[in-house]
Amino acid sequence: MKNLLEHMGIEPDRLHFSWISSAESTKFVSVVREITAKVKALGPNERFVKKEAKVA
Repeated sequence: MKNLLEHMGIEPDRLHFSWISSAESTKFVSVVREITAKVKALGPNERFVKKEAKVA
């Protein structure tokens, strides 16, 4: 999976799989906060940011 993500231009840290039971609300909150912090630290993925068109 990591190789495929890198081939597509996506940093592997932007994707996370975790098994969380519906009874584990505190774990869910913790995982969401952790992943959100990682993605914010990575910043925007430059490959998918639209660039302004250059007008001649």
